[in-house]
Amino acid sequence: MPNAKQDILNHPPHSATDAASLDDIEEIEDAEDADPIQTLITSLQSGEDWPTALLRTMATWRAPHDAVGDLRRDYFIGGEAFDWLLLAERLCEAAGDLIPPAERDDLLFNGKFPPDFDRSRFKELLGAQKHSAYLNYFYGVIVEEALQLAVEQEVHKRHISNGNQYQTDFTEEAFFRIYRGDTQTLLSEFCAHAGYSPTTGALTLTQSKEFTYWLFKRRLHISDKARVASDTRKGIDQLHQIADARPGNPIFME
Repeated sequence: MPNAKQDILNHPPHSATDAASLDDIEEIEDAEDADPIQTLITSLQSGEDWPTALLRTMATWRAPHDAVGDLRRDYFIGGEAFDWLLLAERLCEAAGDLIPPAERDDLLFNGKFPPDFDRSRFKELLGAQKHSAYLNYFYGVIVEEALQLAVEQEVHKRHISNGNQYQTDFTEEAFFRIYRGDTQTLLSEFCAHAGYSPTTGALTLTQSKEFTYWLFKRRLHISDKARVASDTRKGIDQLHQIADARPGNPIFME
């Protein structure tokens, strides 16, 4: 699992393109005119193990989003955070039965590759560029959501200890503690930053992820390093609790 202090304090979020090495850039340029899905299918038909073929395809994937029918998928949140399992879903659909259905489902629902796949190759196969963007997503969306939940639970426990047993929504107080603002003000600031019209309705799934990533970067900006590390560790500890309660949760990956 990624180390919170090392990856967040020493390597703050950055544009995915900034993380590319010369080899990464050359590899992408060489594959620019190739159809990544056809390349994946060809690799699978030639006998390459599917986790390797899948990750190699991800390494050269260029489209930040695409649509199949009415379903649009946005793979890069804020242009920086790579939702790799969402792209895995797209590629698995395209590959069909070339990927064993049970193993496909174990990846998409449980975040697990087959036992014989060497997980230490994840970063190597995904490439430095995509892996850095994946870490942005891990910390900026997954861990950040877990931090929000952890602080809400802390607030809840404090209210119970003070005799308040009937309040059920602690989002506002948690947001004030983490981001120094109420949800509506922060949402309005986010919409202005992202170029969205202020909304009184529910955010789309992509917009919700973008909002969470924006909050994550705000937290890094307004907090000192010790607080950033402490809050990040709190979020990761919450993820451990989730994983203990639901083994196989797809949030932990090399």
